[in-house]
Amino acid sequence: MAFDPDDPDVIEPRPKTERSITTLLSDLASETILLIRQELALLKAELHEKFSRVGQGMTALGAGALIAYSGWLVLLAAAVLGLATVLPAWLAALIVALVALAIGGALIFIGKSRFDADSLMPRRTLRSLREDEQWLRERLR
Repeated sequence: MAFDPDDPDVIEPRPKTERSITTLLSDLASETILLIRQELALLKAELHEKFSRVGQGMTALGAGALIAYSGWLVLLAAAVLGLATVLPAWLAALIVALVALAIGGALIFIGKSRFDADSLMPRRTLRSLREDEQWLRERLR
């Protein structure tokens, strides 16, 4: 038996404009739930990426700092021994210590400014949430 599209028994899907309010609200609720799940997945992925990058950076920073610290101690000892040839040993040690503390304080200040909360903000997720909010507002009109 052949298919005849003009047959009155053929049921065609209703156009979207003829859907009931209940159907529209149900669709909106299911799409909103799906959207929220997708946004949570995006947030989770973005935060994982950010914290993974921070963890790798902290590991490299820690290892580098330990090695640099060892070299720094030897360099400070050499500076004290070098200054001790022209100054009393206690004064040479004091001068080297004050210079080291000044450099250390400056580096701590610079390092602290690099770990502000703004650099860890999930920007893509926030932008996507704003777009979703706009989309929902348009759908609710």
